[in-house]
Amino acid sequence: MNGPMIGPMIGKVYTIPPQPPVPEHTHRMPAGNITIGVEYRRVDPASLQATYAGNDAHLAELFERWPGGGFTDEGVSIHVWGTDDGHEYLRFDVFDDDPHYHYNHLTGPGDEIVNSVIDFDAVALGDMLPWVLECLRTRLAPMLTEAGGAHLADSLDAVLIGDVLRDVDAMAERARAARRR
Repeated sequence: MNGPMIGPMIGKVYTIPPQPPVPEHTHRMPAGNITIGVEYRRVDPASLQATYAGNDAHLAELFERWPGGGFTDEGVSIHVWGTDDGHEYLRFDVFDDDPHYHYNHLTGPGDEIVNSVIDFDAVALGDMLPWVLECLRTRLAPMLTEAGGAHLADSLDAVLIGDVLRDVDAMAERARAARRR
C-alpha cells in the first residue's frame, strides 16, 4: 500500500499490530478521507493473548515486552482510519493508568505494521482527551504523515473534521462517565 518508512521511528517500537477495536463497541464517524472512531476498551492479559494466538512471533514479543503480570487498563480509544483503505494510522488510548498513542506504520508490499507507542505525560499535560482533540484539530496532517498516511494529509477537510470532533468529544465523555459508574 505505502512505501517503506524513511527516517527513525519514535516511541516504543513493536512489530505487533495494536489489538484491533471491537466493532460492536466502536462508533465510526466518516470525516471525508478519514474515519474517526470512539471505543471504550478494557485490556487485560487474557484478551491480549487471545488476540495474538496463532502468531508465535507476536506472542513472543508480547511476553517479552509486557510488565510483570501483563498489561491491564481501560479507557476511551480514539481511532483514525483512512476511509478508503481502512488502515488505522493513529490510535489514542486515553487509558486510566497508561495513557498513550500509536503511529501504525505500514512498511512495505505485505503491509506489515510497525507499531510505535508513545507514552502520554499526564503530569505535564493533564487530561489526555482535550490534548487528543487538539491534536486532531491542529496536528492531524503531520501525524498522519508520520504514520505513513501522507496521501491523506493533503486532502483533509478541516471543517468536516471539526464537526465530527464535536461528536467525538461528547461521545468520549459519555463513555468515560458511563463506564465509571
